[in-house]
Amino acid sequence: MIQTSARLLALLSLLQVRREWTGQELADRLEVGPRTIRRDVDKLRSLGYPIEAAPGVAGGYRLSAGGELPPLLLDDAEAVAVAVGLRTAAAGSVAGIEETSIRALAKLEQVLPSRLRRRVSALGHATSAFGFDGPRIDSELLATIAGACRDATRLHFAYVARDDAATRRNTEPSAVVYSGYRWYLLAFDTDRDDWRTFRIDRIKGRVRIGGRCHRRTAPGGDPAAFVKRQLRSAGTADATATRGVIRLGLSAEQASSRVPARYATVEPDGERACIVTTRGAWSREFLVWTAMLDAPIRVIGPPELVDAARALVSRLSAAT
Repeated sequence: MIQTSARLLALLSLLQVRREWTGQELADRLEVGPRTIRRDVDKLRSLGYPIEAAPGVAGGYRLSAGGELPPLLLDDAEAVAVAVGLRTAAAGSVAGIEETSIRALAKLEQVLPSRLRRRVSALGHATSAFGFDGPRIDSELLATIAGACRDATRLHFAYVARDDAATRRNTEPSAVVYSGYRWYLLAFDTDRDDWRTFRIDRIKGRVRIGGRCHRRTAPGGDPAAFVKRQLRSAGTADATATRGVIRLGLSAEQASSRVPARYATVEPDGERACIVTTRGAWSREFLVWTAMLDAPIRVIGPPELVDAARALVSRLSAAT
């Protein structure tokens, strides 16, 4: 009986991890025969878990959405991770889930073992977060896109590019990537026969789900690293932009840890100084931000940036 119960829990855990499994895949994972899998599926159904089955060689099992939410199986680390994620979501970049996250967290903490409840409570009392002022996206849109990545189904949507050009995109999605400020969809654009990175807040209107497609793996195998490279290259793509250049009295290593790579490049200029160059056009915000690094700076160019620095120094001197 103990072995059977443990196997049922293991089977349920597998069904929650992936959308669909063949009977043979489940049998191999649990080291039993296909007939045992069929019996175990019937037992789980009798407990209220809505498990669908497709007959035939290509058939399989999947845990579908039911009228009632069955209990989730979470180990200690997963339970803490979910609780932390819900706390973070209450102040995050996804619109419309703040109150829902708090309600879900309250339910989760109610059923956590006391040892885990204390850990989650201590973490909640000891940490706080800034309010989010970046682009906010719809939670249902994010869930739809993430589901398409998981299930390897095509996505069709309207997209507004950086130059405000509107296009229709037909894609085979691979992954959703969060940069800490924006959400991105990494997908293979079938019309352009190439990989593309889409800002999710620029996806407009209704997203249509298509048929099954190839399960795409990001070039290099790491979606986050690929998107990061794409964003960096996009920042240097505008050859006509007038970049700002400042000499900073910090070593290149020190500056690199403080200057966001998506905004500027850092090159050593001796052991105790470096040259910071904007990736796009310079701005007064860049000038003020570098001045706030509490290190000696010298504005190198362009002349407009030098003039802006002089005007700022004059205003600050008058203010004191």
